[in-house]
Amino acid sequence: MPRLNVRGLALPGDAPQAKAIMAKEKNATTAPFMREFFQLGIYKRSQGRVARQVTFAVLAIVIALGAWRLSVFEADAGVVGKLYVPTILGAVGVWLAFRLVNLPAFADFLIAVEAEMNKVSWPTRTELVRSSLVVIFCIFFLAAILYAYDLFWSSLLHLLRVVGVDK
Repeated sequence: MPRLNVRGLALPGDAPQAKAIMAKEKNATTAPFMREFFQLGIYKRSQGRVARQVTFAVLAIVIALGAWRLSVFEADAGVVGKLYVPTILGAVGVWLAFRLVNLPAFADFLIAVEAEMNKVSWPTRTELVRSSLVVIFCIFFLAAILYAYDLFWSSLLHLLRVVGVDK
């Protein structure tokens, strides 16, 4: 164990020992994270299912589109570049997306998101239609007001020959 000063830092003569301890601590924190990517289990299986499934579906679609785009980009690279590489990258990407939504920290976040979404009071269909119509009406009303202002100022500036005068 290295000798530490008042601030908890290793004394100058103990630097190699302190580096070895810090390397062990760093490996101790990254090892469980990397081990998580190679497990088959689902973290808290029954909680946050909808949020996790939707998140996984979106990630899988993005990965599939990326793999498809890679195959189009590498069209003249032969069978390997057009078929095998995008398929392998797509499969690895989907596996990583599956593992990502089951990482404890990320899964707990998605579980909390789903719990909060369940607390939301969603509007009924008639409330939604009524509110949407109010918003659309307000947008058209404000657009008409802005058009009237623009028409007024344009006419006034043309009348005063500030704009539209050929010199």
